[in-house]
Amino acid sequence: MRILQRISLVRYYYMTFKIGVIGAGGRGTLAKHAHRPDDGIRVTACCDLDPVILDQCRDWYGQEVLTTRDWREVLAAGVDAVVIATPDWLHEEHAVAALEQGLAVYLEKPMAITIAGCDRILRTAKQHQARLFVGHNMRYMTIIRKMKQLIDAGAIGKVKTIWCRHFISYGGDAYFRDWHADRECSTGLLLQKGAHDLDVMHWLADSYSRRVTAFGSLAVYGDLPRRTDPAIDKKDTSTWWNQAHWPPKALTGFNPVMDVEDQNLMLMQMENGVLGAYLQCHFAPDCCRNYTVIGDAGRLENIGDGPDDPIFVWNKRQDGYRTVGDAVFRGDPVDASSGHGGADAVIMREFVEFARHGGPTTATPEAARMSVAAGCQATASLRAGGVPLEVPAIDWEG
Repeated sequence: MRILQRISLVRYYYMTFKIGVIGAGGRGTLAKHAHRPDDGIRVTACCDLDPVILDQCRDWYGQEVLTTRDWREVLAAGVDAVVIATPDWLHEEHAVAALEQGLAVYLEKPMAITIAGCDRILRTAKQHQARLFVGHNMRYMTIIRKMKQLIDAGAIGKVKTIWCRHFISYGGDAYFRDWHADRECSTGLLLQKGAHDLDVMHWLADSYSRRVTAFGSLAVYGDLPRRTDPAIDKKDTSTWWNQAHWPPKALTGFNPVMDVEDQNLMLMQMENGVLGAYLQCHFAPDCCRNYTVIGDAGRLENIGDGPDDPIFVWNKRQDGYRTVGDAVFRGDPVDASSGHGGADAVIMREFVEFARHGGPTTATPEAARMSVAAGCQATASLRAGGVPLEVPAIDWEG
């Protein structure tokens, strides 16, 4: 019996693939999809500032899991990989520290809130030969994958233009009641919220933005009542997200600092000549991501981004509008309970495989950097009156 116990301990400490989580609540709960003790993969250390989350971590991952408020203790806990899901302005510091130790890193999007921060992360990963994975989980949604497959198979010919309209009914609740509304913490929502869409547009167009211009404004939430008690941030904010919060002009309790735009219009010229347009509104009554991709032999459009939402393809001429395409597609069936149309479980499986064995990934750090760069330059453009700006190449030298 003692021999078996010793073998079990050796296997736990030396054969188990150990994962740490920095920012264990919110998007950090992704790590639950990676925690597979029967397969030798365990979450063994968690950091969060909320004691309730730390208590939940012990329920999720076992009473032996290290829980701490100090993220440095996670890096010092002998982990093989780390999931970083802290607020955006902390991504650069946390990722660089983990990569300098040679750890495999899953970094939530956006990679950082500045272009320079992204480039520093990329250089650190290269210098220390560490595996870096950025969590652009929309590339793993079945509906987006299906759109990519159709485009690559030539369903609409060669892509020439791509548009995205993003209606965000919950904008006032999700982005203007906390740090998201402060540009020092997020740069702006064209970057913070738009990074997903810009990455998808780059992926579907098979190119990155080369030149961008944008306009935006704080049209609705800017003159609404803000909180005066800073301690409110430490209280239960679960009631903030509520479908009864309508209409937008009737809402109160917004972040004391609110200097980001609640509507954004962005144009992009991509390296391969494809033209793009991204439209984002945070005070719409409904919620939908709608991509339209037009090629030289047809048009493709999705209505919603859920696993059962349709993708229409029009490739026959008719001089009038047709609500339903000539062909209708949907993504492959998934376990939608895993979050984001099944993407969360899929992206965690790919990260663990990449962290352990390397190899290609669907989302790449370079693509993540380019979505941030496009969003940063577009934000700079709109705050300068719409002046067109070039998107810089990755700075590998520093």
